Formats: sequence, C-alpha cells, structure tokens
Amino acid sequence: MNIKLGVLKKRSEFLFVRDGFYSAKGGVVVQMRKNAVRSGIGMGFTATKKIGNAVTRNRAKRRLRAAARHLLPELGLPGHDYVLIARASTTARKWTDLLDDTRKALISLSQRASGGKGPHNQNSKS
Repeated sequence: MNIKLGVLKKRSEFLFVRDGFYSAKGGVVVQMRKNAVRSGIGMGFTATKKIGNAVTRNRAKRRLRAAARHLLPELGLPGHDYVLIARASTTARKWTDLLDDTRKALISLSQRASGGKGPHNQNSKS
C-alpha cells in the first residue's frame, strides 16, 4: 500500500486535529480527525515541557516519528490527520512496547472513525 504521508507543521493544523478522536495507550497519546482537504495521511508530533528538557523532548519526537512511519501506512486511514503526543514514559519505554501502544491506539481510532465501539472525545466533530 503506497499512501502519501504528509507532515503537520502549523499550529492551526494541530488545533484542528485536537477536536477529533483520541486514544491514550502506555507511552503515547494519538489524536485523529478526518481532513476532507487531504487525500493522504497527515502526521504531527509534539512533546510538552513536562516531558523534560529539549534533548528528551527531541528524542521522544524522534521515536514517535519512527513509530508513525512504521505503522501509519498500514493502520492509518487515508484522508485523516494524526497527532502523536509524547508522554513522560515515551523515551524510557522499550521500542516494541512503544510500537504496541501506538498500534493499539491506531486500531482503536480506526474503529471509532468507522462507527465501531469505543467512547468518543467529548469535542468530537468527525
């Protein structure tokens, strides 16, 4: 499957995704929202100062980027944007566990987007 992965860069793009669905699993929080303008998959990454210093935040984002590149082509929905948010445990978590957390979150979000089971975000507008 050859799906184009785009990158979210503007604050407004991150705020747009925030109002969609979300799933928190272990070392990662994943937000998702349908984007009628995009045909591929948009992805963005963030780590707050609560995570640690700049070195720690950058390492967390690098790990999330690698996980997203590995999993989004397979589990992401075309026409949707995703934001992966680092948690305090993101950098210390084993790589396989971080991949499992991300995989579970993406599967959960796909089910919600297709009308499957699972609670919705209070502000869900997708």
